[in-house]
Amino acid sequence: MRQLQLNHVAIHVAEVESSCVFYREVLQLDDIPRPAFNFPGAWFRLGIDQELHLIGGRTVPVTSHHRGTHFALRVDHLDAWESHVRQLGIPLHRQTRPDGVLQMYVTDPDGHVIELFQQP
Repeated sequence: MRQLQLNHVAIHVAEVESSCVFYREVLQLDDIPRPAFNFPGAWFRLGIDQELHLIGGRTVPVTSHHRGTHFALRVDHLDAWESHVRQLGIPLHRQTRPDGVLQMYVTDPDGHVIELFQQP
């Protein structure tokens, strides 16, 4: 037995629509069809065949930090991403890992930290 790949990441959000705006406009993710569940949510494409699932109805605070709970997306041209995020007025934290990987962290409306990184 073995794992084949990561299929999706699911995060709990308070307001699905405001989260959708963030993931569409800031992270440039494409919506994908979602089954007709009996609770609010939205699905987005991550890369080629992985997904981000937003699940609505969160009522408790999010605990997320760039050195703790977060998820990471490998991107092309981190400088262009930084410019895009800054133009939208979204706070960010940028750093270089000791191995030369460029990293940038943004926080969604609920407090979930997302890392964008570029290989050297």
